[in-house]
Amino acid sequence: MSYSPAAPRSGDVAGTLRLLAFLAISVGLLVADHHGEWLSRARAQANVAMQPLWWLAGLPSRLGRNVREDAVTRGLLAEDNHRLRNELLVANARLARMQAAAAENQRLRAMLDATDDGRMDVQLAPILDIDLDPTRQRLTLRAGSREGVHIGQSVIDAGGVLGQIIGTTPTTSTVLLLTDPDHAIPVEVVRTGVRLIVYGQGRADLLRLPNVPLSSDVEPGDVLVTSGLGGRFPPGFPVGRIATLAPDDSRAFLVGEVMPTAQIDRGRDVLLLREGRGPLPAVARRAAGWTAVGAGVARGGDVDPATAAAAAAPAAPAEAAP
Repeated sequence: MSYSPAAPRSGDVAGTLRLLAFLAISVGLLVADHHGEWLSRARAQANVAMQPLWWLAGLPSRLGRNVREDAVTRGLLAEDNHRLRNELLVANARLARMQAAAAENQRLRAMLDATDDGRMDVQLAPILDIDLDPTRQRLTLRAGSREGVHIGQSVIDAGGVLGQIIGTTPTTSTVLLLTDPDHAIPVEVVRTGVRLIVYGQGRADLLRLPNVPLSSDVEPGDVLVTSGLGGRFPPGFPVGRIATLAPDDSRAFLVGEVMPTAQIDRGRDVLLLREGRGPLPAVARRAAGWTAVGAGVARGGDVDPATAAAAAAPAAPAEAAP
């Protein structure tokens, strides 16, 4: 039994011819492109037509890269923000401390200006504790008998009288503030010389001025300074300024309120007046506008009725300090 080759089908022949034709066209185009520039324009137009497809093909890669870059940038920004925030907090803390130091320096300078004549013997004492209870107004100082502090010593600051020493230990001392309800201080009106007595009422911002005779030449705004009566405080130190005056319930006297010139609830240091004579300090001259020479620092008990009666009488003109 014998076999003969199968005859080629017409479809296979046609496919082969098309392939050969395409190969011939490709070879012709390659040769033409190599020897001429007429296909460059067509290729450029094809590139332009393919740009959207290329952009779409590269879109996922670009999105992933942008996400990674944004994440890195966000992390860096968060770190920078945290670092800058910490630096700002430190800078604000340093600034606040510098401002506090500047304010304290200004207070100390003002207190030293109170003794700028160089002849007032004072002692600087830091405040250890403050008690401004309405029934008890006290200061505790970090200076005691070991530093020469003694009972009855007058205490001032840059504004005026603060109070007096009522107790000491070797290392600390207690100040009875002039705002204490149990405290009274003889004063004198700078403008007229009228003598009065000012009482504490348990408030750091107001003193009480009772039993002012209706005939007294006293008015709101008058400056009050220590008169020296009672032998407790040297004369001429500012105490306060009259804020209000009004008749009492009996209509026989006037009752007033006085704003203290001393910084009762502020400051970190005070000045203790030592025994001895001397001219009126500069702070008193600035606040009162006058100069007087007292009889020196003496000690005594509370103001008695005779002193209270003398407080309502006009004072004789004071001599100016040399």
